[in-house]
Amino acid sequence: MSDLNGFTEEELFMEVYNLCKSKAEEFEMLGYDNVSPKDIWECVASSYKEFPALHKLVNDILSLKTTKYMNWQMMKVYRNNS
Repeated sequence: MSDLNGFTEEELFMEVYNLCKSKAEEFEMLGYDNVSPKDIWECVASSYKEFPALHKLVNDILSLKTTKYMNWQMMKVYRNNS
């Protein structure tokens, strides 16, 4: 992915880390254990070819649903077992 306003992907993750952490905690309250902020980031970031505008990225993190996250996890497992 290209950078966004001079940020690398890792720097951008650090900027939105608290949002990812909050979403991981929300998933934990819903019964989805072992979801880390990094997992949330990887799930959301996997849908981009290039970084979107920051407001879209924030919206995508905050609106991430458990079904989309679990589908992403399942596809990740399938890809790793291939």
